[in-house]
Amino acid sequence: MGIDPLTLLLWATVLTTMLQMPVCQWQNTVESLKGARVLVTGASTGIGEQMAYHYARFGAQIVITARREKVLEQVAEKCMSLGAQKALYISADMGTDSDPAKAVDFALEKLGGLDYLVLNHIGPSPFTMWKGDVEHVKWLMKVNFFSYVQMAWKAMDSLEQSKGSLVVVSSLLGKMTSPFVAPYTSTKFALNGFFGALYHELAMKKSNVSLSICTLGLIDTDSAMEKVRGVTDLPAYPATDAALKIIITGATRQQELFYPWFTQIANLIKDWFPFVTNYAIQNSYKYNP
Repeated sequence: MGIDPLTLLLWATVLTTMLQMPVCQWQNTVESLKGARVLVTGASTGIGEQMAYHYARFGAQIVITARREKVLEQVAEKCMSLGAQKALYISADMGTDSDPAKAVDFALEKLGGLDYLVLNHIGPSPFTMWKGDVEHVKWLMKVNFFSYVQMAWKAMDSLEQSKGSLVVVSSLLGKMTSPFVAPYTSTKFALNGFFGALYHELAMKKSNVSLSICTLGLIDTDSAMEKVRGVTDLPAYPATDAALKIIITGATRQQELFYPWFTQIANLIKDWFPFVTNYAIQNSYKYNP
């Protein structure tokens, strides 16, 4: 009987992470997640779904949210089978004015508070040259940025009381620009700017809330792979691995995560050698005018 490749990858990641931190710190991390009250957004698929499964394996109490209720129900059922103490779901459209707050209120009511708020959702956006659709940019900013701000503020009092963690999933495209993703990258730059400033404010107020910003490269989610297929040969990295790294970053209250590792190097090189960076970016895609 064979072993599931995803299970092998999970344990490989866990073992690698254990080797990178003291044993006592790893044990404390695992213990802190058992019974932890967690809200994960964008959890019906991709990285969010994988985070839900990891939290379940750690024995957390989870609320997941996304737009597709039927898929959320299936993810919640799997979370219970993996060991979650609770696994609840609420359908929410982050492009509306009311649903972001509604999702937080649901989690606070059902779990009695929050220890982790993991903001991960994104709205769909075409992978193409920008053709002047201003309304799409406005809508995407509402989904990918304003709803994050709204949910963070709504959960802040509870996170303060629990000495909890706010985890923001961002992208390398929020630190360096790239073609075909002008609306998307604008939302990620906004996230990094706002939550980078909020990090300093929380520190200056000696807040109990930790804030982690996670910078990701290309991840092998179905939606990402569909967009870049035939356009670029850039390597994609496993969603399950990225998800676990995000969880550990929040649990250990680190300020930043760069995944995979070379995203941090790329972020530094863009300022040191801008002409090299621009050439590399523009020649990483197959495009004929």
